[in-house]
Amino acid sequence: MKRTSMKFFGYLALATVVASCSSLDKMRTNSPDIEYTVTPEVLEAQGGKVEANIRVQIPGGYFDPKATLTATPVLVYEGGETPFPSYTVQGEKATGNNQVISKLNGGQVNYTNSVDYNKDMRVSDLVVRIKATRGTATADFEPVKIAEGVISTAEMVTAQGILGSIGADQFKRIVPISKTAEILYLIQQANIRRTELTKDEVKKLNEFIKEVKAAENKEFKGASISAYASPDGAVDLNTRLASRRETSAQKVLAGQLKKAKVDEAKEDNFFDLKSTPEDWEGFKALMEKSEIQDKDLILRVLSMYTDPEVREREIKNMSQTFEVIAKEILPQLRRSKMSVNVEEIGKSDEEISQLAGSNPADLTIEEILYAGTLTKDATEKEAIYKKAAAQYPNDWRTHNNVGYALYLQGNFSGAKVAFEKANSVKANQPEVMNNLGAVALQEGDIAKAEEYFGSAAGAGKELDNNLGVVALKKGQYEQAIRYFGNSTSCNAALARILNKDYAGATATLNANTMEVAQKYYLKAIVGARTNEANQVFSNLRKAVELDAAYKATAATDMEFAKYFEDATFKSTIQ
Repeated sequence: MKRTSMKFFGYLALATVVASCSSLDKMRTNSPDIEYTVTPEVLEAQGGKVEANIRVQIPGGYFDPKATLTATPVLVYEGGETPFPSYTVQGEKATGNNQVISKLNGGQVNYTNSVDYNKDMRVSDLVVRIKATRGTATADFEPVKIAEGVISTAEMVTAQGILGSIGADQFKRIVPISKTAEILYLIQQANIRRTELTKDEVKKLNEFIKEVKAAENKEFKGASISAYASPDGAVDLNTRLASRRETSAQKVLAGQLKKAKVDEAKEDNFFDLKSTPEDWEGFKALMEKSEIQDKDLILRVLSMYTDPEVREREIKNMSQTFEVIAKEILPQLRRSKMSVNVEEIGKSDEEISQLAGSNPADLTIEEILYAGTLTKDATEKEAIYKKAAAQYPNDWRTHNNVGYALYLQGNFSGAKVAFEKANSVKANQPEVMNNLGAVALQEGDIAKAEEYFGSAAGAGKELDNNLGVVALKKGQYEQAIRYFGNSTSCNAALARILNKDYAGATATLNANTMEVAQKYYLKAIVGARTNEANQVFSNLRKAVELDAAYKATAATDMEFAKYFEDATFKSTIQ
């Protein structure tokens, strides 16, 4: 009895397995009835990811109530494959907490997930692999191809478009120089005392005139006389007095210029003359610096009244205070200021370039930094800036600019060392922070780049550009467009293409004056997306003419999938 019972249950288990296998075989046989819709039809890389949006329609009568299906979308490409996360559905009588599919009505599955992009995915197939289970029975279905290729336009961000910042020089070829001396007068007098002509500042002005006359790189550009009367006494008297002081000061300065044989002083417009009858501004400035007891009250009077007579009357009413003012303040206002204006002419570009190569010690820091901008050759820049760094090691710009030259050559590790040295000399300089961020971006470390860029405020257009590149790489195309602003770079145009602003992208590319292959390749992509075949062919032709590598790129670029069998397209990329 026991042996018979065991045989019965054995037969029952076997029958169950056979039934399960038969049911799964039927589902596998009918699996072509499952409909897959991929949106968009061709997958696209965005922000370093490839997202798959799949709608799966399972027909009524298909799904075994006790079955469970696990589906895995997989991108298959030459040399490898990348699976998306799996999803699982189950019948009405199966155990589990997955989405239930009705035997009678079927059901719909909406799947969205993403994987990291790699360049091999450009030429790939998106397939779905299904594993079915029913009890202890399992079955693997034939893989189903549901899409082909990955559009990788978003990955066309140019590394050359990640910009470094130079530590700018302050070189000025023409430097204005001015020397001033002041002459004081006695009250109500305009004649110049001998003691005023022999004081130190007047002597220095005279020596300055002689030095400029003797120098080959300095030119006299004019002289100015400003004469003043103190704000005490009648206005008409002070007006005449200031005018006479102007004349006397001009006569003295003109005589000194004549003695030094400065021919320019003979020109009609050489002297700029100005007289101030009542120097209330000078009075206020001296009062503010003074320690006079009632100075706050006097300053209040100046702010309350604008009429000079009222001002003078109110101040003179403070009899004791006015005595101090008359002794300490007013004498300093009875004066003339004589200024000689000169331009110092710096070295020519040729002289600076020659000295930078032969004798950089003869150059100032600004001159040697300027020398680096006079060549487009990055290796020559590097040599000049290294000399600058040796000569001026305590100036952050010299080390930064060594890094900048190395960066231009693609030596990012060497550039990073130089930028870090610059940062040790002067921490958190915006240009240096931008450069460290640019290196991090070249190395693919977006998070680190953003950290550096966050400390680079004030670095200018290079920072804005690099933030645009970051936004591009993260798939934030509207933000990228804002950062790029009016830039006509290929990266700026790419941001507009990815944001589906094809008119804006075309305008940006048309404004780009550089003859680079990518410009024309991007124009071809715009043509493909706007169904302008002639635009596709003419621009592809130009792109491959400038860079033959674009032939192979275009041949497998899903942007041009609809033209793959077109004779003109084929002839263009052969």
